Amino acid sequence: MSYDYDDQNIFARILRGEIPNDTVLDTPHSLAFRDIAPQAPAHVLVIPKGAYVTFDHFAQDASDAEIVDYVRSVGEVCKMLGVAADGWRLIANAGRDGVQEVPHLHVHILAGRDMGRMLEPAD
Repeated sequence: MSYDYDDQNIFARILRGEIPNDTVLDTPHSLAFRDIAPQAPAHVLVIPKGAYVTFDHFAQDASDAEIVDYVRSVGEVCKMLGVAADGWRLIANAGRDGVQEVPHLHVHILAGRDMGRMLEPAD
């Protein structure tokens, strides 16, 4: 599969410092920041600093150091938010059918309320 990375996407622009963000965590390979349109009391995005479009792209092409840093960053953000006791949701959308809005890998960490069912059964 080909992964065409658009270096003008909003997350690439955030990484270049062209667009401000509310940073939660900044590591050598990852950036976590608060969502500008939060869907829960705690809503943080975690993105890799590399040019990866989807999680499968990242899993196949990222270095071991990038993968470890990214996964540990998700854990650190959850620790910082204090969400372990009550639970949280991690969402990664990929591609058209996954309704991915920004073509740069990102996961949403959502917490602070009951998230309800993830999906309703199809009719």
